[in-house]
Amino acid sequence: MSTEIRVGIIGAGRMGLTHHSIINALPGVSVTAVVDPSRIMTALIAKYCGVRTYGDHQAMLAREQLDAVLLCTPPAANAEILEQLAAHGLHTFVEKPFLLNAPSAITIARRFADAGLVNQVGYVNRFNAVFTEAKRLLDAGVIGDVIRFRSEMFSPTITRETDESGWRGTHANGGGAVYEMAAHSIDLIDYLFGQPDVVTGTWMSSVFSRQVEDIVSSTLLYRDGRAGQLYVNWSDTSYRKPTNKIEVFGREGRLLADQHGMKIYRSTESDAFELKVGWNTIYITDVFESVPFYVRGMEFTAQLDHFIACIRERRPNRCSFTDGAATLGVIDRLFADFAATRGVLN
Repeated sequence: MSTEIRVGIIGAGRMGLTHHSIINALPGVSVTAVVDPSRIMTALIAKYCGVRTYGDHQAMLAREQLDAVLLCTPPAANAEILEQLAAHGLHTFVEKPFLLNAPSAITIARRFADAGLVNQVGYVNRFNAVFTEAKRLLDAGVIGDVIRFRSEMFSPTITRETDESGWRGTHANGGGAVYEMAAHSIDLIDYLFGQPDVVTGTWMSSVFSRQVEDIVSSTLLYRDGRAGQLYVNWSDTSYRKPTNKIEVFGREGRLLADQHGMKIYRSTESDAFELKVGWNTIYITDVFESVPFYVRGMEFTAQLDHFIACIRERRPNRCSFTDGAATLGVIDRLFADFAATRGVLN
């Protein structure tokens, strides 16, 4: 690998352009090629970004000398592309939910691991300063043993009648609230509490969509006695933008967090934490670490900075394809449990 890390981007939609602007601003990194089927988009990128553009990824892989690729295409298209990226020995960052089922994801994860390639899935909650601090405090026992938790996400993504004409409208293309939004909440659960042993009581509801769910809820159980609830609604107009929330109840207190801040209730005194009995507030400005370039949120830069650091330093990744496969495993169980529950009711 050259001193400068040369990056190609496949998919120049909203997330592709966001990642382009971020990673191209990182020291020692440059985007040298972009792939997108839209001729209008590639013409604009070539003109204003000064990079080579291609209509398909095979042409880019055949002609470009790259070190890494950002894959920002709908998950239904990813399996074949990822196989080719691994064959070319390219470190790869892929937008969530990575693929559409756990078995395929496990196979791809092993392929990249065996090749010694850095691989990362774009679950930004793992790089949000509030959630990383929440994990540190929970692991340290700030509210004692965890008994119950709730992971929620809300957004006004689908707020009018829609059909299957766009990619969000069908499961086959990775659409629906589960793949598109609940994946973030599930990954946050995996990050903070680990994989559930049982997924039960799952129900999915449509509000505006015809073929996919707009709301999903489920109960997650653990053999050690912990239990959690998942609730996601992407048709909630009371929210201006996507919001992740986590609520945790423990033997010694309670923790509430979203992307912007955290409240901790301590029921007893402790020398281990600089927290008073009662409610304590921690804002993101109290715990964040500065990033070299800001777009949308510091976590978006932090995750790509981490990806590049793992390539340079050859160190383990915080959100690997294996982690992405684990999240897909829970998603697979959500769909299976919903089908079984619906069958009982019918």
